[in-house]
Amino acid sequence: MQPEYRHNQIECFEEHIMLDNFNLLISTSRRNERNACSEMWYLLGELGDKAAKVDITPISGLIVANTLLDPIEAINKLRENIKEKPWEFRYILKIVPIQKIVQTSGENIKKVALNLAKKISNQEGYKIAVRKRSTNLSSTDIIDMIAPDIKRKVNLDNSDLILQIEIIGEISGISLIKPNDILSVDIEKRNSHMAK
Repeated sequence: MQPEYRHNQIECFEEHIMLDNFNLLISTSRRNERNACSEMWYLLGELGDKAAKVDITPISGLIVANTLLDPIEAINKLRENIKEKPWEFRYILKIVPIQKIVQTSGENIKKVALNLAKKISNQEGYKIAVRKRSTNLSSTDIIDMIAPDIKRKVNLDNSDLILQIEIIGEISGISLIKPNDILSVDIEKRNSHMAK
């Protein structure tokens, strides 16, 4: 049975007060932000986090969540849920785990990115991925600022780890994650359907 999401189940804050405290970045289609908020809140509750907070952002098609669960473990559990109950995923398109949040500036992003990059071993290949919204910072400039100081093997096609930088205006979320740590709902639904 398909769950009904009602806006009174949760409150999506009007002031985007969560932008300095989130660990999941969620994409949805334009004008479905509130439905995606309700859906994310419901799904995190199903995983055991009844205290999850979800909020819209100033960017169309983008919401954020703060879960008490480890964000990567939550994504892995949601991936399993897609296989078992794909109908529960109607509005969420993609989920990216966020490990660190900083005020957007080249210097702040570089400092956090280099700190996270210390976890990349000599045997692992990595790449830097930048997604930017409402900023004048250039993706190329950000990569050129960080990459020379990471003395590890770059592998753009088959990286073991991704230094993911998500810029949302004045706030940036940064993570060092495996490629599979990003959840693309459509791809998972397709893979699940093909496996049957």
